[in-house]
Amino acid sequence: MQNIKYIRYAAIIAMVGNATLATLKIIAGIISNSAALLGAGIDSATDILISGITLLTVKIMSKPADAVHPWGHGRVETVATVILSFVIFFAGSQLVIGSVTNIIEGTEPFIPSTLAIVVTIISIVGKISLACCQHILGKRANSAIVKANAKNMAGDVLTSVGVLLGLVISTFTGSAYADSIIAALIGLWIIKSAIDIFLEANLELMDGNTNMEKYKFIIEAVEAVEGASNPHRIRMRRIGGFWDIDCDIEVNPAMTVLEAHDIALKVEEEIKSRLENVYDIVIHVEPEGENTAEGFGISRKEVEDEI
Repeated sequence: MQNIKYIRYAAIIAMVGNATLATLKIIAGIISNSAALLGAGIDSATDILISGITLLTVKIMSKPADAVHPWGHGRVETVATVILSFVIFFAGSQLVIGSVTNIIEGTEPFIPSTLAIVVTIISIVGKISLACCQHILGKRANSAIVKANAKNMAGDVLTSVGVLLGLVISTFTGSAYADSIIAALIGLWIIKSAIDIFLEANLELMDGNTNMEKYKFIIEAVEAVEGASNPHRIRMRRIGGFWDIDCDIEVNPAMTVLEAHDIALKVEEEIKSRLENVYDIVIHVEPEGENTAEGFGISRKEVEDEI
């Protein structure tokens, strides 16, 4: 599948790029005694782990559906994204704890050298390139894990700017405490990114969807098909970047089963023409005027109220 190829490309590019940046930042952080730069290097090292998990995820996603997994293995991407959020959260927490400990204990390291500033500038340029690449490939593949990684790297750009600010302040003021303070703030930013990624992935695991525009597309698709009416009990969930859709429609009760079936097929085709990356569609046909009570799913009224 084309999206699998894009996810694999994104993982390989991210792994090579982050391995290079992590090595530079960790070595420069140790040599220049910069806690902030060392922390940023550790954050880039966790990005290597993210790329490794992404490659493993791609391998599992490529497996065809079977008796145990009749919907396929696409949901492993969401599970992997949740795991990544915990990895990122742990890295941020360790950075905050270490930096705050240095500040409380009054341990003032040596003032960072010019090397740290140069490496940080290189890191900013590298992270911007990687973030753009991940964003483009994540959008093409409609991949939650690649999009999450793009968001993580965009955050890394801001943290690298923060590191640069701390290094400049430390150099000009002659105090290295600014470096430790910036390191703690970077850790807090990493924690926030982890929480955002977790909440987004958890919504997908719970089969949630906050984008009412998608439901509007389905309603418009049903109304575009002659003989189909009253779209209701609409449910959408994501599986590995694809949409799994259920929808009830009403038809003339005097129709034959074959006629009603043909209308349902036309509704499916119309939905696919309006909505990209559709995994599966189930259309339930009901006689007009005798629809069952809506115990779940989305109705037209709920969509209109939200939009």
